[in-house]
Amino acid sequence: MAQLIKLRDYISRYETDIFHYPSQFVRLKQENWKKLKLEWQEKLEQSEENDQTEPERNRWNFFHKTDANEPDEKNEHTFEAIPQTEEELKYFYLNKLFQFQLKWASTTISNMSFIDKSYDNNVQLRYFLQRIPDNYLVLYEPIFSLKNHLMDGDIILISPLSIEVITLFEQDEKYKIIADEERVWYIEERNVQTKVLSPIPSLKRTEKVIQSILDKHELDFPIYRTILAHHNVIEMKKEPYRTRYVDKINHEDWLKEKRKLQSPIKFDQLKIANAILQHCETTSFRRPEWHRENDKNEDNNRQNFNEF
Repeated sequence: MAQLIKLRDYISRYETDIFHYPSQFVRLKQENWKKLKLEWQEKLEQSEENDQTEPERNRWNFFHKTDANEPDEKNEHTFEAIPQTEEELKYFYLNKLFQFQLKWASTTISNMSFIDKSYDNNVQLRYFLQRIPDNYLVLYEPIFSLKNHLMDGDIILISPLSIEVITLFEQDEKYKIIADEERVWYIEERNVQTKVLSPIPSLKRTEKVIQSILDKHELDFPIYRTILAHHNVIEMKKEPYRTRYVDKINHEDWLKEKRKLQSPIKFDQLKIANAILQHCETTSFRRPEWHRENDKNEDNNRQNFNEF
């Protein structure tokens, strides 16, 4: 499961310590899966022994506090019936991991951002996190803070070997996409073509920002451009320049390439991610429980001062 290190302008655990959280996520993911699988097997056996006719409500805890200073939060999740296969259990687990990723991408120990609830059901975000391995770091539509303005970015995948800038160009499945000029493309249904804006300019803008960040920090890492439309067929008028088109014909091959990359997360990869995160906009507020804890500490300090 790819790691969501930045979502829009929400505060992220990763931007506070990119050199710590990726390895912690991988460890927690593996440990919690083993624990959940063991408990599931035990409950499944008990259920079979009891021959229950009524589905039992089952509760498991996921990802207990990762820091001693972190406020207590309810991590318990419930489903109505015990999954009957390991595949069902994996599906359940991935969905809970997705919610956990949203938490890490919108809170730190002391701060939080007000995340748009639509991300809970964002199919595209879920696709990137659940279908790509966890040695990939994802910035999902980050907002870059440039000298005089803010700029919306495309999706960025940072692998141990390269950066991939991705523009989603999903259309209704009934359409064929015709990639023509750089600024104008077409969607076609039953030989009827409709003009649409090309995704290439947006892709180039994000690539240019990434390259300028690398140059500023004196870092060197290859950057690739990808247009993703995995529900459609893309017909090319001419061979694209330094841009890969991924449609429903070659989509599975594109995913297989990512899964074949067995390299662990590398230090240079984290340096690249850290540099990019430094140029992303963040909007956040103090967590209410952090205020309460600070008030409690101030009361204690005041009392100690009075006693002194």
